[in-house]
Amino acid sequence: MLLVKDGHLSELTELFDRYQVPLYNFFLRLTLDKATSEDLTQNLFYRVIRYRQSYQASQGTFRTWLYRMARSIYADFYKQRQKQPGRLTDEGAEEGLADHSSGYSEADFQRLDEALALLPSDQREILVLSRYQGLKYEEISKIKDLSVGAIKVQVFRAIRQLRSLYFKQS
Repeated sequence: MLLVKDGHLSELTELFDRYQVPLYNFFLRLTLDKATSEDLTQNLFYRVIRYRQSYQASQGTFRTWLYRMARSIYADFYKQRQKQPGRLTDEGAEEGLADHSSGYSEADFQRLDEALALLPSDQREILVLSRYQGLKYEEISKIKDLSVGAIKVQVFRAIRQLRSLYFKQS
């Protein structure tokens, strides 16, 4: 990223290749819409180019900086969506996201996705960051500007709520 910051934009290709799929999946888990997730991912990399001078290696990792920006893009999208009547959805949005090698049935994954969609946006976001994107609590705390302890409490509450919603569907 330091090379990109210095004007070597061709170096962004490696960063794009590394982060495109995880960021697309991050947006997909939040929006449940493939086209919207593609647009948000594209907008994110546009912002990386546009705001490359704001990256400070001393203030955290590139991944933290990138997810902070992704979170901001999603917040902007969510505000716009709240202003519009109706909800954006995509029938097949959940397809292909789960790892089916664990022995759980397709119905189990479907119920989990439905329960996740019922969570409030902030709880869904923290679970997507911690469980689906694999970010550490320290990274999430930098992204959300909260203490690690506060992140742990939010994750605990979100999992408890998700568990409740999941088992209510039975």
